[in-house]
Amino acid sequence: MPANAVRTWPRWLLAVVALLLGAVASAVQPGGGRCFADGTLGDTIAMVTVSPDRWACGQASHSIAADRVFVRFDVPFGTQPPQYLETRRTALKAIHVLVVGRDSRTVTADFKPDQLQTARRGGFVRIPLPAAGAPPSQVIVAFDQPTHKMALEQAQLVAANAHEGLGARRLLLELAGLCGMLVMPLMFNVAFYRILREPFVLWHSALAVSLLLTILISSGLAFYLGDLPVMALSAANTLLFGLSVGAAGMFARTFIEPGKLDPRLRRALPVAAVWALAASSLHAFFPFALRAVQSDLYYGAYIPVLVLYMLTIADALRRGSRAARYQAVGWAPLTLVCIIRLVSGLLAMPSDDAMMLFYVGCVVEVLATTLGVADRFMTIKDERDNARTEARVLESLSERDALTGLFNRRVIQDRFARLRAEGFTTLAVIDLDHFKAVNDIYGHGVGDKVLRVVATALEPDDDTLVFRMGGEEFLLLLRGRNPLQSAERRRQAITARVAAQVEGLDRVVTASMGLIEVPRNAMPNAGFAELYDRADQLLYEAKQAGRNRTMNERLKLFVPRRKERRKAAA
Repeated sequence: MPANAVRTWPRWLLAVVALLLGAVASAVQPGGGRCFADGTLGDTIAMVTVSPDRWACGQASHSIAADRVFVRFDVPFGTQPPQYLETRRTALKAIHVLVVGRDSRTVTADFKPDQLQTARRGGFVRIPLPAAGAPPSQVIVAFDQPTHKMALEQAQLVAANAHEGLGARRLLLELAGLCGMLVMPLMFNVAFYRILREPFVLWHSALAVSLLLTILISSGLAFYLGDLPVMALSAANTLLFGLSVGAAGMFARTFIEPGKLDPRLRRALPVAAVWALAASSLHAFFPFALRAVQSDLYYGAYIPVLVLYMLTIADALRRGSRAARYQAVGWAPLTLVCIIRLVSGLLAMPSDDAMMLFYVGCVVEVLATTLGVADRFMTIKDERDNARTEARVLESLSERDALTGLFNRRVIQDRFARLRAEGFTTLAVIDLDHFKAVNDIYGHGVGDKVLRVVATALEPDDDTLVFRMGGEEFLLLLRGRNPLQSAERRRQAITARVAAQVEGLDRVVTASMGLIEVPRNAMPNAGFAELYDRADQLLYEAKQAGRNRTMNERLKLFVPRRKERRKAAA
């Protein structure tokens, strides 16, 4: 993500704030023709219907403290007769429906949780209204032990074709597109992790998967996943929210650069992740344990997590974290969703889960952090490449003679076996004659220049490797045709090169050489030290014979005669 893109992130927040205001405005709805009443599990709908004083009308919200909560809908005359009751998907024990026709006839129906059907509208269940003959004038619904106020607040009567129009289909296509956008980062993460095995890539994938599943389950797309139990979907939705929050925290812990976050905050993030998962698990698996206040406790459990995450981003930004910039953009919409849910869930106002903002926030979160992952990937890759380049340079420096730039003794000792297998079967040791006198008479500066000229005269190439063994001693490894002539030509070139390139030197510099040719199949187990000692002995013989000459030796393969080979085979 370019740096100028990071600077424009407040525009994202403006769009998110606009969505937030729309969500809050839609949450505050008048009660209209809806009335509420409380009762016990022994109270029937008929008993409550004949007690007008028990009903409270015109409210947008109502408590779920009672074991059985009644909701009455008045159907205005002349409107399209409703055929379904839709309400938010949440854990409950049962739903009882009574329909009063305009001819005063009544009909009832009871539904257990496993009889509820997923609606095309995201996060809702649909219940068919029993037919009363005449069009209904009232519909009264009893919710047994509901676990969330939204089941009461967002219950509504709908016609058969509700949420099946062009707008609804367009929304589903948009949600499917959002899911597709969440799949793409997973594909990138696979490529990233194959190259860069960093834990934040895995946590980012876990975050993307959990958010993707959350959209599928909580939106109208769940209708097309098959006949899944709605209560299981409700529990899964709660668990996935905890997983998303936990994965986001662990992603932040591993994604924010070392030294860019207070160690105490970094240590607290795994604790918050476990806390979020534990809160969601308890709420999902034990929804009736503290039913009347459990939703409030559930929302309240996320307050310290939300505060910690906000402190994490603020501290990382203060310390100059580049990764935190991407997370600040990604977390902004979902942070606002959390605030909406906390405020509406804990205060005496209609509950709102801001689902449209949540869907947008999921995509913003994953895409923004994916850009951050890509940016961090390139940064770490550059750092590793630079480190490897530096290591190679240092290794090269450690393998090179500082004065001449030739390979040093360590290289040939470490690589001799491999080089010999590659065909370098001739070894020559060259030593300058009377070089000590050059240093004593002309100084070490001239002596060093002589050594540098000698290194160029030896002309290393693909078939001739040149090493400085120390002092005025050099070593050649040769392969190819006529290695003796190639080495001898280089030895003789030393005198001419030094005379032409070293000014102020009025004496001839010569060199002696000991050379040994060892065919690949001769002495196959011989090491560098053994062959070097033999070449050095030949060099000594050249020195003893008067210097400025070469002593060489070629080892021959011993091939037994055919008769002898037959005897050996017998």
